[in-house]
Amino acid sequence: MPPYLIASDLDSTLLDAEHRVAALTRETLAQLVARGHTLALASGRHHLDIAAIRRQLELPAWIISSNGACVFDTDDRVVSERPVPPALVEALVELPRPAAVRLNLYTRERWLIDAEAPELLPLHAMTGFTYQVDELRDLRQEAVSKVLYIGEPALLAPLERTLRERYGEALHITYSAANSLEVMQRGVDKGSALAQTLAALAMPASRALAFGDNFNDIEMLTLAGNAFVVANAHPEVIARLPRAERIGAHHEAAVAHTLRRFFAL
Repeated sequence: MPPYLIASDLDSTLLDAEHRVAALTRETLAQLVARGHTLALASGRHHLDIAAIRRQLELPAWIISSNGACVFDTDDRVVSERPVPPALVEALVELPRPAAVRLNLYTRERWLIDAEAPELLPLHAMTGFTYQVDELRDLRQEAVSKVLYIGEPALLAPLERTLRERYGEALHITYSAANSLEVMQRGVDKGSALAQTLAALAMPASRALAFGDNFNDIEMLTLAGNAFVVANAHPEVIARLPRAERIGAHHEAAVAHTLRRFFAL
């Protein structure tokens, strides 16, 4: 069998309900890497957050972070970096938002947030990567890969409408979860990052497997020759990807079971 690229979302896809890598998943990925296949961890998370998960896997893997804004090879060389333009970052920071909505920015080295949000910490407990509360001023020298609004869906919906009306031509706007409204530079998504990774590896899309669960995975799942959505995926995502195979849930190590079947492990 020729080498394949295996690209997977992390939260609610590759990781279990405790945001950890199951033993079967780790063992399966190790076997596939040993056979010459390439792994890519594709997430809305910060690249340092993903790198910590990669260290725990103890496997070489490409990193697609901030929904495709940053791409790193297995040696952490920057393959691509497409930040949000500073003027737009400033506009997004100044955009009125409900007091209960937390504004987050991912820079090259930091996760900045406008106020304490301890409810977010369990998601990153396994990596130790955490936020820094910041006034979010004087950001023009920062390379901001992603702007993230976290809050109740009812609070995010009008904010999303405003963002699309004012900046829909300049920004890519999506959700990674019902409470996570994500904003990147126009043209930045996991699909475009997957295409860059395939090009660097000189592989066709037909030799890519992709796994996901939410709206920020749609472009990646559309591009990959072999697309899989977990059973716990958003229903609208499943409906928009009729070609994708529906597999088990993330807490059942469905990605590992699917890989074992596909590669006859």
